[in-house]
Amino acid sequence: MPSERLTVRGVSEVGRFPGAAPPTRVEYSIQKEGEKKPEDGSCRRWFKKMCPCCCKRQNSTSYDITDKIELVKPPAPEPAKPKPENGEAKEMEEIKLSVRSVDQLSSKTGQNRQEHHTDLYHGDELIIRRGQTFQIDLELNRPFNAETDKMHLDLKTGPLPMVSKGTHIVIPLVDHLEDERWEAKIVAANGTKVKLSVNSPASAVIGLYGLSVVTSSMKGEAATTYNANKNIVMLFNPWCEEDTVFLDDEEERMEYVLNDTGRIYYGTEKQIGNRTWNFGQFHEGILDACLFILEKSDMPPSGRGDSVNVVRVLSALINAQDDYGVLVGNWSGKYSDGVSPAAWSSSVEILRKYHSTSGTPVSYGQCWVFSGVTTTVLRCLGIPARSVTNFQSAHDTDVSLTTDVYFDEDAEPIDYLNSDSVWNFHVWNDCWMARPDLPPGHGGWQAVDSTPQETSQGTFRCGPASVNAIRSGQVYLKHDTPFVFAEVNSDKIYWKRNLDGTFDQFHIEKKAVGHCISTKAVGSEEREDITHLYKHQEGSEEERIAVETASRYGSKPEVYSTPMAEDVVVEVRMEGEGPRMGADAKLSILVKNLSSEPRQTNLHSQVAVMYYTGVLKGALKKEQIPVELLPNEEKTIEWVLPYQQYQNELMDQAALMLTLSGRVSETQQLLANMTSFRLRTPDLNITPLGEAVVGKEMAAKITFTNPLPRALKDVVFRVEGLGLQKGHEVVVGDVSGHSTVTLTEHFIPTQPGPRKLVASLDCKQLTQVHGVADIIVLENKMEHVAL
Repeated sequence: MPSERLTVRGVSEVGRFPGAAPPTRVEYSIQKEGEKKPEDGSCRRWFKKMCPCCCKRQNSTSYDITDKIELVKPPAPEPAKPKPENGEAKEMEEIKLSVRSVDQLSSKTGQNRQEHHTDLYHGDELIIRRGQTFQIDLELNRPFNAETDKMHLDLKTGPLPMVSKGTHIVIPLVDHLEDERWEAKIVAANGTKVKLSVNSPASAVIGLYGLSVVTSSMKGEAATTYNANKNIVMLFNPWCEEDTVFLDDEEERMEYVLNDTGRIYYGTEKQIGNRTWNFGQFHEGILDACLFILEKSDMPPSGRGDSVNVVRVLSALINAQDDYGVLVGNWSGKYSDGVSPAAWSSSVEILRKYHSTSGTPVSYGQCWVFSGVTTTVLRCLGIPARSVTNFQSAHDTDVSLTTDVYFDEDAEPIDYLNSDSVWNFHVWNDCWMARPDLPPGHGGWQAVDSTPQETSQGTFRCGPASVNAIRSGQVYLKHDTPFVFAEVNSDKIYWKRNLDGTFDQFHIEKKAVGHCISTKAVGSEEREDITHLYKHQEGSEEERIAVETASRYGSKPEVYSTPMAEDVVVEVRMEGEGPRMGADAKLSILVKNLSSEPRQTNLHSQVAVMYYTGVLKGALKKEQIPVELLPNEEKTIEWVLPYQQYQNELMDQAALMLTLSGRVSETQQLLANMTSFRLRTPDLNITPLGEAVVGKEMAAKITFTNPLPRALKDVVFRVEGLGLQKGHEVVVGDVSGHSTVTLTEHFIPTQPGPRKLVASLDCKQLTQVHGVADIIVLENKMEHVAL
């Protein structure tokens, strides 16, 4: 064993066996090359403060009615239950009706949570979905008499519940339940026990409710109120046809609402990488954290029934840019006072940390982290959602709906004017909902982006924007449709500065952005390409119409008025999956002459390290390449960037941008091409060891080989598996060049079924190194025998 010191840092607790926490025993080696009582909820505490008289809990022992009235002994029981005599009925009426207890039937295995698809949530609160009936049991001090007794339910949410705002709901007793109404019906009565079936409308405000039962008599006497000791959580309902988030496909509901793990894609269009992400929307504390985020917003509780409004507010609150939201964005490459964005593999720790610190933003996030957390929050609240990656994603800064690149008289980029950028990739979200605020046909998938890029109505947020509107170029439809349209379908326009300071277009690249738009496929681990949802086929008449339609609403509506002729084309190609980290980067430049005349040009090439957002760090290599072409000739030029030139310069994503520009001598045609690529990193290999059984210790071996010829400094592994292993860090230290690290994790599975063990490696010299193992955990038969 080497002498390096190993440190394990706990991150979160996962599992349903509180008394059997998984061990933190970790073995590793480095082999060199060739070697209690429930408390009142927040809602009830507020009730106590605002109205202490109404919130006194009824004590069943305080109704000792034998001290106040003499009861007449009832007649002997007969086969058929007789009606009470007039005197007896009168005496019963004189006993004031009150509630002794309320059972919300909130067990995870009970009817309510099973029917409402909320049985996966942690905890024993009543978690229900709007637009659907639920049951509660009441214990009264005497049998209920419909002819003389009155009873209704009170539900209150928010700091100042009001009937007019839909935040104080008075639920009457009725004989027949009807849809789209708050109503309750007695469906069973046995002595002093009563079962109620309660109905809610599909437009109900979502969030945390306090429940009270109010009883009185027909005589108009003072009412008696019983406050239930548990809150009710109301969620959106994708299973309800009347709910705006209704999704008419059970497999898609299983994926986009109930699946607590997924995949997020990154890299470049020719080198698409993927990583497993634990959304963990049912994990302990996550629902509380999501409700806390809603409470923290400036949105009044009355607005929480509108799915469009809720999504728009959450888009702002997932980032901390201007409202102390969940995540701090950081693209600097310096993360010593937080966690590197590439090191996260789960939303659970982020949301729990934000909640436990009363809303202190968590450091740090980049687009895939913002998207992963957004997916978690939306799914947790009942809104179907998925993480979506757009490759070659444009960032339009001037609402021109074009991506503009400016060059000077010598065909050199003018950096201070090039504020528009094209990100290697960008990750946002789709959420599913109807759009009653838009013309018909614009419901369905809506784009929403929590990464802080540009402000929308003064706040860093984006969406929800109808994907159908984006596809057709109807950028005048809210919210933030122009920005998303530019991300996926703007043309890249190249401008040349003239001697008098004016600019002329010299090239339009019509297929520059919006490639391989990707999300995890329903019911499998495969990547699904959804580019066709965001745009018509590139180059088709429909796609050109959409672009020109959108441009009319941009800041440069005349941009397509000048036609451009081209007979020389420049392309960049890569072999296989592209260059690997630690080796020379090799690409091919293909130059084509499409005319019947000879052509001559001088290509200026420049390669620069790039943040994945499209911001260039600095040039690594510049050169000029003279090219002479015969009529209809094609030439291939091999381009190489030695490892020594980039080894100390790379940023988080190991991304590079190759820019080519030139002028055709015979025609004065200007050539331009910008190609981004990344240096591929190795995966972590995870191998399960032993049988996976609930409550039985097993292990997993994690191996990694350093692809670089130099040492990696301060290497940290992060390991987590929902229902397998609590999240924690393993500090390995330095790993020398081409060495192999072997790390063995010992843990006790706590939940049966298909599980995923996820690991990632974090160090300054190498990022986006991660791995996943699928583990099927079996039920522990001995546990059942013991029970």
